[in-house]
Amino acid sequence: MKVLHKRGLLAVGAASALAVTGIVVLPAVNASAASGCRVAYTVNQWPGGFTGNITITNLGDAVNGWTLGFAFPDAGQKVGQGWSATFSQSGTAVTARSLDYNGSLATGASTSIGFNGTWTSANPSPASFTLNGVTCTGGVTNSPTPSKTPSSSPSTSTSPSTPPQGSTPLAANGQLHVCGVNLCNQNNKAIQLRGMSTHGIQWFASCVTNASVAALADDWKADLLRIAMYVQEQGYETNPAGFTNQVNQYVDLAESKGLYAIIDFHTLTPGDPNYNLDRAKTFFASVAQRNANKKNVIYEIANEPNGVSWQQIKNYAEQVIPVIRAADPDAVVIVGTRGWSSLGVSDGTDENEIVANPVNAQNIMYTFHFYAASHLDNYRNVVSRAAGRLPLFVTEFGTVTYTGGGNVDLNSSAAWLDLLDSKKISYANWTYSDANESSAAFKPGTCAAGSWTNPNQLSTSGAFIRGRIRTPDNF
Repeated sequence: MKVLHKRGLLAVGAASALAVTGIVVLPAVNASAASGCRVAYTVNQWPGGFTGNITITNLGDAVNGWTLGFAFPDAGQKVGQGWSATFSQSGTAVTARSLDYNGSLATGASTSIGFNGTWTSANPSPASFTLNGVTCTGGVTNSPTPSKTPSSSPSTSTSPSTPPQGSTPLAANGQLHVCGVNLCNQNNKAIQLRGMSTHGIQWFASCVTNASVAALADDWKADLLRIAMYVQEQGYETNPAGFTNQVNQYVDLAESKGLYAIIDFHTLTPGDPNYNLDRAKTFFASVAQRNANKKNVIYEIANEPNGVSWQQIKNYAEQVIPVIRAADPDAVVIVGTRGWSSLGVSDGTDENEIVANPVNAQNIMYTFHFYAASHLDNYRNVVSRAAGRLPLFVTEFGTVTYTGGGNVDLNSSAAWLDLLDSKKISYANWTYSDANESSAAFKPGTCAAGSWTNPNQLSTSGAFIRGRIRTPDNF
């Protein structure tokens, strides 16, 4: 989906949260029933929809396999897509059954599940729950959180006050995490980050300066900077210490402007990420330790795997992610996908192989890349479906063909961004550079001249993308 160093690859309304907690201790009714249980239920709602997040705590004997039951107040509430349990509904009654990995609950152990739903009344909060047939009831407390913009993500706690208008993306959102299929902020609200990717920092360091990143933050109103550190092609393998230091400097620069930074381990050729496994472990051990206390860092561990199976990519991820987690346990990690990070579409597969065999790690997202002039409705259809099944992050896309050149396809680009906006999928455009290719945001010579806010220096692609990024965020 690319050649050489080119790139180829909810509704707004008032929101509220209600906490419902009940405790009761009862005799065990069978060997698999809990003799006591507590359920905490939090919901974010908006006109027509809501997200419920449920934390189950077993206060009785250990159980091996559980079923949670509850009923909505009326027939207007419907469970849709859920996570960490198998959900079913009959009338107002809802049943959630444990999965293999969370079915065993020791005494005092907890697990969390959640779902998105629709509603026709103002309060989609169940009054009581049962765990393996035992009622978890008790005092019911309603604790609204401060009013927020609605989200389609799980909300697990009351949120701090909304940051003042005009604060930076980093100040507004703080430490990010994955909840369900969404990227969520410190307030447990689903958000979408929008920004730009550098070109290869071995070639275009003059395009990443204090002034250019300030323009990205202040003039473009962007949320993130993706730092594309090639491993081959005169990149990291030629000077590991030098490129590691360069990446860290760019992380600091993004942080100083209130932007998130994606550290992109930009593998492309060879396409098997395992070729660079030892380099990846060395690099990520270093940058994770150095940046562990920063809230703006996101790790992208393999740019565009190609010519390899999903199992090979998964094996790589399950060796690299623990290296990051050893130093930085909280940051979001993004895993590349098959077929130049196309979810396998460019290899004739789709997201089903990932859904059936996900990476064994928490707080991760999966990469999708597209180039609008080359990747049309068949790719969009897969992303639209996969967005309800996997947490996706478009860490790279272009308005042109997969080569990084050719004509800018504004119609397809708009269709793509409309889709990403509707699904709250974050994205970074290729590229914040003045490369002599139509995917570049600036005309050649702009980086040397330093004329970052001169609209006459924007390419057709740059003018279009800047206009999309500048629209108000929904934090």
